[in-house]
Amino acid sequence: QVQLVESGGGSVQAGGSLTLSCTASARSFRNLVVGWFRQTPGQEREFVALFRWMDSTPYYAESVSGRFTISGDGARNTVYLQMSSLQAEDTAVYFCAADPGPTLRAETWDSWGQGTQVTVSS
Repeated sequence: QVQLVESGGGSVQAGGSLTLSCTASARSFRNLVVGWFRQTPGQEREFVALFRWMDSTPYYAESVSGRFTISGDGARNTVYLQMSSLQAEDTAVYFCAADPGPTLRAETWDSWGQGTQVTVSS
């Protein structure tokens, strides 16, 4: 497991943008797949996007494709989630996760951050 720290959450109006960051101190972070999930009260944790350091390949949930961009900065050991055209339905706690070979199901991911709140007002 690696320790993950998220930052960048906040409140924004619909149509606005936010960028979340996920930083790890362990160099092994760049050997893993890094994902973003989100969760609203009473709901299961939902896959949003993932990034493979190995070949910089992103993958997105259909609900965010075309609006969100995931990327990595190796020098900073950080993965970013740039969110644009935000909608009220994007309101959730966003979690960063990392795993060597994950699926899209949250329960299969090994390491998790503490979460950061994103609130979009309409």
